[in-house]
Amino acid sequence: MKNFLASYSVIRRTGIAFATGLFFVAGGTTAMAAGKSAGSPKVEPGVSAVGNYLAGRHAQASRDMSAALTYLNAARVAMPDAPDLQRRTFILLVIEGRIDEALPLARDLLKKNPKAPIANLTLAVQALIRGDHEELEKRFDDGTDRGLNSFTGPMLEAWSLAGKGKSEAAIKSLGKLSGNESTQGLHDVHVALLRDFLSDSQTAAAYADLAKKKLAGSFRIVQHMGRFHERQGAPEKARAIYDQFRADLPGTTLLDVADARLKNGKKPEKILRSAKDGAAEALFSIANSLRRQRARETALVLARLALHLRADFPIAQILVADILDEDERYAEANAIYGAINNLSPFRSSADMNQANNLDSMGQIEEAIAIFRTVAERRAHDPQPMTLLGNLLRRHERWDEAITAYSEAIGRVGILEKRHWRMLYARGIAFERAKRWSDAEKDFQKALEFEPEQPFVLNYLGYSWIDQGLHLDKAQGMIRRAVELRPNDGYIIDSLGWGYYRLGKYEEAVKELERAIQIRPEDPIINDHLGDAYWRVGRKLEAHFQWKRSLSLKPEKDVISKIEKKLADGMGEPEVLKTPLSDPKAPENGKVSPALKKI
Repeated sequence: MKNFLASYSVIRRTGIAFATGLFFVAGGTTAMAAGKSAGSPKVEPGVSAVGNYLAGRHAQASRDMSAALTYLNAARVAMPDAPDLQRRTFILLVIEGRIDEALPLARDLLKKNPKAPIANLTLAVQALIRGDHEELEKRFDDGTDRGLNSFTGPMLEAWSLAGKGKSEAAIKSLGKLSGNESTQGLHDVHVALLRDFLSDSQTAAAYADLAKKKLAGSFRIVQHMGRFHERQGAPEKARAIYDQFRADLPGTTLLDVADARLKNGKKPEKILRSAKDGAAEALFSIANSLRRQRARETALVLARLALHLRADFPIAQILVADILDEDERYAEANAIYGAINNLSPFRSSADMNQANNLDSMGQIEEAIAIFRTVAERRAHDPQPMTLLGNLLRRHERWDEAITAYSEAIGRVGILEKRHWRMLYARGIAFERAKRWSDAEKDFQKALEFEPEQPFVLNYLGYSWIDQGLHLDKAQGMIRRAVELRPNDGYIIDSLGWGYYRLGKYEEAVKELERAIQIRPEDPIINDHLGDAYWRVGRKLEAHFQWKRSLSLKPEKDVISKIEKKLADGMGEPEVLKTPLSDPKAPENGKVSPALKKI
């Protein structure tokens, strides 16, 4: 395990996502239909134990977890002595948040393997809920406190002791995490949280220590520290903490609840009101760190256990839902987003995540309605209108997208450097709506803010070449974009296609061959390379590339053009006479479906 300093980063990421994440590209595959639908059809297990096992594994691979559990449970009943089957079913129950059903299996597993880490951890969590500290300690005895439980064990023991008012014993238990670079941050943060929970006189000093060690930058710690000072009757100290966070994350809406509270002078409650809350916080922080290290299954286990301890826990709910999003289990993620407390600072973010998921599920109008509702609720916030613009742009509803982006930009007021993305996004919509003069203004304004932004350099440069304008400058812009993103196949393709449009076919072949090595699956790059091969006399290779492009399922208008070239070849080149309608605009290393074709 690496470093816990960013263990609360899901909060910062959530805050950033809606301020700057203009290029969300949602999509899915039919293999994941179960995850996208409102619910999977009920399945009945078969009579064959092996058949049920195989069906369960297949359902799990397809992310239909309800069916997977139905089949695996049936197989487990038929083969009770199959340890891997029992373990797999147990883990899946925990991952799905069905902790009460998992508890009997955990006990059975420990009879065969007393050191099974997740089983011991799950029963330790249950012991903490019951207030049985001796049982909890027992779960981490005799070598069971290794690996994952070398982190979770001291944390759960500390919060269990804190629940009994044993302050120093709790701090001593956390000491097992001190002195190790990977866990020192976790130790320091939870020392402060423990002291705050116990109303210890050293709480202020502990929080100050976090600031000195640069551990106080995440929103979650800002929440704890700010609320502590508010409760202490020092709102000016709380406001200074909030203002610093706002300066670090311009445009954040996460502090709106705190701002309203400071305005009316109402003192907040403690965030951690019980030992269970503190233990949930600890499990979440470890889960989020594991998720950042791509240990997603273990992260989901810990996040589900955190929610078992504290059901109303928005950051853990967002973490679980976010992982489900990655698995394209959109309906299940939305159920979790929908359960987040309406008073939470994350309510609007959860709503907008729901809207994006509905879009991915094909429920476009419902998604649009949610964005508009959030926009009405947050009348000065550009985020919902920006994300609405993104959705409309993905569906090639250019005029509506322009209106949404324009409203978002209007809500900003005075544009700053960080707003270049909004101008870039609206510029794309203007260009696609054939309003080039407006698009050009937005691209140029974006470059005033970010002169070295490769995506804008590429889009504007390519568009100029497409229209025969500013040719030397345009090609130089694209070359600079390639220098800034030397492994971006789409931008390299733009460079190669620019050479092609200028009649520099040998240079075009060189760049397009480089682009296709990076993006061999892109039909447009294959088509472009075919054209370039034809112009340099490599006609057999041209035919191969065009056929390869057809096999990659390009858009319909591209198919007809390629079929004509395969049948008749290419005529005389029309250098910079026939403008192309659709310059490429890679977004965060990806290309949206609407912008993939040149």
